[in-house]
Amino acid sequence: MKKYTDLFSQYDSIKITAEQAKQEVEKIINKSFAKNNNAETYKKIFGLLDFTSLNNTDNEESTQKFVEKANNFKQAVAAVCVYSSLVETVKKILTKSNVEIAAVVGFPAPQTFLEVKIAETALCVLDGASEIDVVISIGKFLSKDYETVAEEISEIKTACRDAHLKVILETGALKTAENIKTASIIAMEAGADFIKTSTGKMEPAATLEAAYVMCLAIKEFYQKTGKKVGFKPAGGIVTTDDACKYYTIVKEVLGNEWLNNGLFRIGASRLANNLLSAVYGKEVGYF
Repeated sequence: MKKYTDLFSQYDSIKITAEQAKQEVEKIINKSFAKNNNAETYKKIFGLLDFTSLNNTDNEESTQKFVEKANNFKQAVAAVCVYSSLVETVKKILTKSNVEIAAVVGFPAPQTFLEVKIAETALCVLDGASEIDVVISIGKFLSKDYETVAEEISEIKTACRDAHLKVILETGALKTAENIKTASIIAMEAGADFIKTSTGKMEPAATLEAAYVMCLAIKEFYQKTGKKVGFKPAGGIVTTDDACKYYTIVKEVLGNEWLNNGLFRIGASRLANNLLSAVYGKEVGYF
């Protein structure tokens, strides 16, 4: 535990409170949201989307139709995100070389054996996944077993080989700003390429306050190590206003360097049509 106490002490804002995060978010939104809330930003955000289908009813036929929509639209999303068993289907159907294939592992509940998560990760990569989204062991984190949480992330990262690892914190379960900051630091120190807010399978899902805290952690980690870690809010992000507010948080906290799909993603499905409707000024139901 001392190892982690020493580690956390290196981060100035580890003690941030929910109220402080709320106040900072309000300042940022009041200052910068309006100037970002426009069609040009919506176009940029569309290119940051992890176009996602994680339904219990998903199958090869529905996944094929889902991927073909991404294939046939003139502008590319950042990635297509599916359950691990459907990665092979996506690989066969996806024709856009600039769209990543993301798979969820140990999802939405991380309550399984580490060996299962490692095997699932390896199989996903073998089937063609270039990105793995995995949930931290929330129960172990809440019991302050930080060593096990970190070791699991590190071992899964090794199983990813060349694929990027997005670590889902499930911020709604972590509840406090300090827990969110702590989990962010552990994930990044253990090798996460991205940190992600939520599975979208529990409430609350993504919040602007959680996003602010996570971006603050990413900024400090970068200042400390020189390594840029990406950020992905997901869960309940549906409207253009929602998406633009997260874009604004990232821009103001992390800067323009993070405003690309190599370092910033938004996990969503319904958002795609809303962005397109706002861009074209008419109802679009393509996706």
